[in-house]
Amino acid sequence: MTLDFGRVAVLLGGNSAEREVSLRSGTAVLNALLRQGIDAVALDPKHDDITQLQKMGFDRAFIVLHGRGGEDGSIQGFLTTLQIPFTGSDILSSAIAMDKSKTKQIWQSYQLPTANYQIVIKDDFDPAQSEDILTSLSGCVMVKPVNEGSSIGMAKVSNPAELADALHDAFKFDNKVLLESWITGKEYTVSILNGQALPAIRMHTENQFYDYQAKYHSTETQYFCPCGLAPEKLSELNQLAIKAFNAIGCSGWGRVDFMLDEQGSWFLLEVNTVPGMTETSLVPKAAKQAGYDFDQLVLEILKQTL
Repeated sequence: MTLDFGRVAVLLGGNSAEREVSLRSGTAVLNALLRQGIDAVALDPKHDDITQLQKMGFDRAFIVLHGRGGEDGSIQGFLTTLQIPFTGSDILSSAIAMDKSKTKQIWQSYQLPTANYQIVIKDDFDPAQSEDILTSLSGCVMVKPVNEGSSIGMAKVSNPAELADALHDAFKFDNKVLLESWITGKEYTVSILNGQALPAIRMHTENQFYDYQAKYHSTETQYFCPCGLAPEKLSELNQLAIKAFNAIGCSGWGRVDFMLDEQGSWFLLEVNTVPGMTETSLVPKAAKQAGYDFDQLVLEILKQTL
């Protein structure tokens, strides 16, 4: 393995709001590589001087940085400049996927299904607009900072006071916030590996939605894989996941999230170019159902750098 891959930098941690999740993901990836005899070293851009990657003799990088600095094209651009191969999507697709509003606009141009939405800019927002915004989006909305992941800063609101408060909180994470019409239904996710859809997962939580607490702390969240869809509906979901992933120009590996409403219609939520790799993360669950154990999954992702 050392002969094939050389020295591998596992980039983890960073400075984003998702730092703690990234540390857990990165440690899991590092241990998987070490178990397979690969010369892997963890580097945290918050503390380590990654400008010295070439001088330190690294041949490739496994990116496990979630959020800004890891999924927004920044580290991809840096590694491209150093001519160091890296896992996952390229600069442009990473940057687009990180911006939920740009992602939705591209999906709309491909006529792919996504919920009605509105973008609110921090400096332009007047709380007096809250009622009109809610009315235009069917009275109930999901509030999402445009450039955050792991459901950070998200909230479900259904009256003007709640909307104003939720925007106030979301603006702490981002100056641009996405408001989406609330979709009542079931939440699914499809992991992508080497251009193929892995088995879909349905998530169920007693929380209002699949939030940070449900993802990383709850012992009550349920994951169904196989997801229980009829074969034709599952095929529809997988095809839509591949189209959505490719529309943004993503490559290597990632994850596309969906809602299935009560009328049986799919709605795209977002695409993740560096999904979680913790013990509770979705991509490893899907990969396990497809026959990959965690170490094999990590190796398949690293092979994309060869």
